[in-house]
Formats: sequence, structure tokens, C-alpha cells
Amino acid sequence: MSPGTTKSQQWQWENAVAGSAAGFATVAVMHPLDVVRTRFQVNDGRVSHLPSYRNTAHAVFTIARSEGLRGLYAGFLPGVLGSTISWGLYFFFYDKAKQRYALNREEKLSPGLHLVSAAEAGGLVCLCTNPVWLVKTRLQLQTPLHQTRPYSGLYDAVRTIMKEEGFSALYRGIVPGLFLVSHGAIQFTAYEELRNVLVDLKNKRSKIHHQNPDKLLNSVDYAVLGATSKIAAILITYPFQVIRARLQQRPSGGVQRYTDSWHVLRETARFEGVRGFYKGITANLLKNAPASSITFIVYENVLKLLKLTRKND
Repeated sequence: MSPGTTKSQQWQWENAVAGSAAGFATVAVMHPLDVVRTRFQVNDGRVSHLPSYRNTAHAVFTIARSEGLRGLYAGFLPGVLGSTISWGLYFFFYDKAKQRYALNREEKLSPGLHLVSAAEAGGLVCLCTNPVWLVKTRLQLQTPLHQTRPYSGLYDAVRTIMKEEGFSALYRGIVPGLFLVSHGAIQFTAYEELRNVLVDLKNKRSKIHHQNPDKLLNSVDYAVLGATSKIAAILITYPFQVIRARLQQRPSGGVQRYTDSWHVLRETARFEGVRGFYKGITANLLKNAPASSITFIVYENVLKLLKLTRKND
């Protein structure tokens, strides 16, 4: 640790590094399912340039056959960039908020304060990363059936969007994105509370009470905690993801298919019913349950490594 760095600052940056590593590992493994989920989400049965898929397996096979590996990894660069930045900032802001709320408190933070900390972190991350997610969505939706000139990559997409639609277009979907802050809030609150319960159970069974949680929990525990908390968050907040994806589609002939969140909500309910708000959820669960396990395994273990390195300095 450098002389001018406090323990609090060092801890915050350790959380950011661990979160970024976790985000990168997650995207690299699970990106093809993210492409499938996005295409299911926006396919309302009335969009001509999107192929129809029977199920997740059929979608993966069809994309691989017609578009190759490039199709399965469409939007990979903004996906990696967005996820790495998001997780890094999220863990950084989340831990900073917890430290602030824990000031002058000897007891553990309440579930309510965990929720507020997670929501605060999610809102800040959403404002920073919405343009990246918009570009990722549009790259994932490009298919051989598109009549519009395709974006050649991340830079070309940003430049073209700003030229054709203006800077504000990069923030399409920001409203449901902000509502999706509840996703992270629910996930992290569930994770923290389940983690505390598991630590208490293991402490009771251990001969040495009040051990450091780092010594009590292992990668299997982190995997189960990560997957369980993620599933709970997905089931509650998934409709917001569908609304955001539909808003972020590229205009057809210069005309936006949906004008705002309320328009998406009204049209989806009218033509597709409740089922329309859960399109692609199978691919989402297949992607995010194990992905969340990977994220928290990497995060917790990288954090342990950084703590150990700091102690040895």
C-alpha cells in the first residue's frame, strides 16, 4: 500500500478490481445465450427482419448455422466492456455506500440499508453505461435479413447513432434501465442475507466460533448463493429487460417502433399478454444463473487474493 492510500481507499479499489474480473469472466463464457435472449425479447411476432426460433436450443443452432461464430458473439466487445465497467463500478459504489451507511454503527447493516446501497450503486452504474448496452443490443439484433447498412463495430455504431439519431438516442431505454436498478438491489440484498445465514450456520457447526467468513465459505457456497440470488432477481424484474430491449432497437426507415416505455407496455400487453413480458426468460436463466455463480466465485476469490497480497505488503 502506498503511503498516501488509506485502508478504506485500498478496500474500495480491491472491490472494483474483483468486480471487473468477475464481469469479464461472466461475459466471455455466457455471451451466446445473451444474444439469444435479446432476439427473443424484441421478437413480438410483427418484426420482419428477425428470424423466428422455436426455443433456446433451436436459436443457438440456427444462429450458428446461418451466421457462424460471429453471430453468436455479436455485440461481444460492448458486452465485455459494459459488463466489466458495470461490475467494477457496481462493487465499488456498493461497497462505498455500505461503508457510508455503516459509519458509527457497530452492528451489521440492516436488509433495508443493503437494499438502499445496492439501489444507489445501480442507479449510478446505469447512467454511466446505458450507451454501451444500447450499442450491444443493436449489434446483437443485426441479422442477414437486415436491409439497413449494418454497424461494423462498436465505434461505427456510436458514430452512426449520433449522426442519424443524435446524442439522446444513446440513452433510449434509460427509464426501464433505472427501474432495473431494483434487479441489482434485490440480487445483492438476497446474496448478503443468504450469505449471513450460511455463515451463521457454519459458525454454529464449527468448533471455533466467530471465524472469518473468508475461511468458512468456499467456491461451492459462492456459486449457490450467486445463482439463488440471481434467479430471485430475474423473476421479479425481467419485464423491465424486455421493455428496455424493445426501446433500444434500431429505427426502421427512420421510424422508432416504440416511442417510450408506456408504449411498449401497452402494445406488448395488447398483442402478447403477460407471456410477452417474459420472452427469452429461459435463455436468460440459463445464462445468468450459472453466470452469477461464476461472477461471485471470481469476485470472492479475487478479493481474498487481494486481501492476502495487501497483508503481505
